[in-house]
Amino acid sequence: MARTLKLRCPTCKKPVTSKDTDFPFCSERCRLIDLGKWASGKYVISSPVSDTDDEIDAESDEKP
Repeated sequence: MARTLKLRCPTCKKPVTSKDTDFPFCSERCRLIDLGKWASGKYVISSPVSDTDDEIDAESDEKP
């Protein structure tokens, strides 16, 4: 027996299941709204944050 996930559409929050054709969205409309947010820059994947104290310590450990 296959397990069915029950989640909510990330755009409109309507319930969806993993067997829906537009999963994880409830419809093509919500899928396109999400795509538009990525294209316009509203969603971004941040770069890793580096600790400047670690960089300073690494530089001071180096011997000339």
